[in-house]
Amino acid sequence: MSKIGFIGLGIMGTPMAGHLIKAGHEVFLYTHGSVPGELVEAGGKACASSREVAQNADVIITMVPDTPHVASALFGENGVAEGLSPGKVVVDMSSISPVETKAFAERIKALGCDYVDAPVSGGEVGAKAASLTIMVGGSEAAFDRVKPLFELMGKNITLVGDNGAGQTCKVANQIIVALNIEAVGEALLFASKMGADPAKVRQALMGGFAASRILEVHGERMVKRTFDPGFRIELHQKDLNLALSSARAIGVSLPNTATAQELFNSCAAHGGAGWDHSGMVRALEMMANFEIGQQQK
Repeated sequence: MSKIGFIGLGIMGTPMAGHLIKAGHEVFLYTHGSVPGELVEAGGKACASSREVAQNADVIITMVPDTPHVASALFGENGVAEGLSPGKVVVDMSSISPVETKAFAERIKALGCDYVDAPVSGGEVGAKAASLTIMVGGSEAAFDRVKPLFELMGKNITLVGDNGAGQTCKVANQIIVALNIEAVGEALLFASKMGADPAKVRQALMGGFAASRILEVHGERMVKRTFDPGFRIELHQKDLNLALSSARAIGVSLPNTATAQELFNSCAAHGGAGWDHSGMVRALEMMANFEIGQQQK
């Protein structure tokens, strides 16, 4: 049994921490607001600060929304850094800036500890099912030490490279997902306005080379008009901001990523920041003045 710290108990962090507790680890918990009662009832130990978590745990995991939140959790007042002692491991499973991740790693290593960036893909469903894809940046030694914990939370676990590589991989993942959502949205909107049944078009396409997980899951959401999140547009906006700002820094053009971001921006401007990211199709529909499944007049 290991002593694990878990900071950030939202829709992803709560089930992830729950899997660690269920496996018999001693898990120290902290989050903004109250620690979920279900985790305490299962045996988790609520702490008053990130510092207290770090003092008690050998491996400290953060799972928070964005780069500034990680910075605060690690280096703010009563943060993780204040509770560390040499030999501990800090694991950030949030999706944040690859550039800042490298800086955070250097600061943690200067305290005699290891740092691992391990963002995830799979959303709330994957977190609950312990089937997350985990993209890891860090040393081989640190990865080997924490991999058994990752195996309690995910299925596809890959050491991509050194610190920052995990976050870089996650940004690449979010580019692919956004552009696939846009492509599926355009295709189903085109088919629907041409008078074809979008549900049957989707069914037919699932048997061909255009088949994808996005067409399967998000295509169904577009047809059925079910845009309650899964993964909110505002979070995908954050990830594409990371992609575009990093691309500018290294002199790379990402034209279609920029277009996808503008479509998300349009959705947010129409009150859709909290929609599922498949709701990007609504921006396309507004431009066409036509909704998927609408009857032609």
